[in-house]
Amino acid sequence: MDKPHMPALTCWLLDTRSLWPGARIEESAGEALKLVSATECENVKRKYHIADARMALGSALLKRLFVSKSLEIPWSQVRFGRKGDPKHGKPCCIQPDGSFAPIEFNVSHQAGLVALVGCKMTEIELGVDIVCVNERNDYRLIDEHGFNGWVDVYQEIFSPEESWDMKYNVEPFKLLDGTEITPADIGRNDRCCVRNEELTAVLGSGEEVTFSSDLLIDAKLRRFYTFWCYKEAFIKLSGEALLAKWIKELEFRSVRAPVAGTAARCSTHGSWGERVDDVEVWLHQKKLEDVTMEIQAFEEDFMIAVAAKPSTKLPPEGFPAFESLDLEHDILAASKLS
Repeated sequence: MDKPHMPALTCWLLDTRSLWPGARIEESAGEALKLVSATECENVKRKYHIADARMALGSALLKRLFVSKSLEIPWSQVRFGRKGDPKHGKPCCIQPDGSFAPIEFNVSHQAGLVALVGCKMTEIELGVDIVCVNERNDYRLIDEHGFNGWVDVYQEIFSPEESWDMKYNVEPFKLLDGTEITPADIGRNDRCCVRNEELTAVLGSGEEVTFSSDLLIDAKLRRFYTFWCYKEAFIKLSGEALLAKWIKELEFRSVRAPVAGTAARCSTHGSWGERVDDVEVWLHQKKLEDVTMEIQAFEEDFMIAVAAKPSTKLPPEGFPAFESLDLEHDILAASKLS
């Protein structure tokens, strides 16, 4: 039987939130743990929280599945290494002769989701990052220092222009009754950086409405994580960490947060939100023309950013839509066929 053809560019998503129930990963994921190396297995078991163990195992499985399909080799023959620094370099696949395999991939995980982007060539660099807007207790610090003070906590990562943009600009957002509020509607109230205040907006119709500043801060917080997701995905192109010396010189302009998708409980088909692909990438005050980036919303709180360089190596259709994989059907079954 012919093996399935691998697309030019792969974008996979695995949701581990309902996988391998229980408090100990080795008690519920025995079959899956046998599919990864001893080193990967020990890394999974070392995780203190079961949620982290699930994501670590999901990441290991996705990488092994992609390499096996791309190189048409059994799972047992897949070997991983790192480019550049042996400890912190970008993960890659190693061939039996010690050379790098002619494929490129990158993985990210957050709050139960694991994403992989990959390509069957080495002339392209890929990066991916997932963020979850409401995973951490950001409100505690925002209430203590204001949103502007909270953004300042990350002044070593963002440029002054990016920080100002996040603090004092806002995109259209909706009130609880569905009414959309635009920057023109709220005027200088867009400078508000605190929660629990009553704000006023004048709609285009002339109607005046009041609303809690919590909604404005939520919109700004979502936009902050859009900047963060872009920045992480870009620096993962070459495997450099957030402490890259040039990170403040990397700027994103014309940033727009993608409209959220629906909650998982509401729909099994409408979880994906808007895809945005018009961000500008600047480095050292120069616009980069050879990088393509996209960000897409998933459910209400997730966003996934992807980056590719050079953009000329992308297929004409650009980034494909993410494909949600099923553990049993797409991963475990494939491991038995290889």
